[in-house]
Amino acid sequence: MKPPNATQPPHSPELLAVAKRVVWFKPPAATLANDVFFLNFLMVYGTVEDLAVARQRYDDDDFRRALRDALPGIFDARSWAYWHARLGLGPAPARPVREFLR
Repeated sequence: MKPPNATQPPHSPELLAVAKRVVWFKPPAATLANDVFFLNFLMVYGTVEDLAVARQRYDDDDFRRALRDALPGIFDARSWAYWHARLGLGPAPARPVREFLR
């Protein structure tokens, strides 16, 4: 993740708006407090315009880390395969799954 520069707030109004749109059930600042959580939702629900805003702060390594540490239940099969191909990670492994206590 690129650090904010001294003249910018930690989260731009544009990035807060993207966070509010792709994670509609949490406050944007709370969404952005967890990069993996935010990027996982962005990679599934984000538009090209949302990605352009996020790219001002996050680079390919951040997106790769978000895939490596992906949370269960967010990615659909198509998005999972797309992002693995897009980031040069080869064939997508099985998506993360939730484990329930028995």
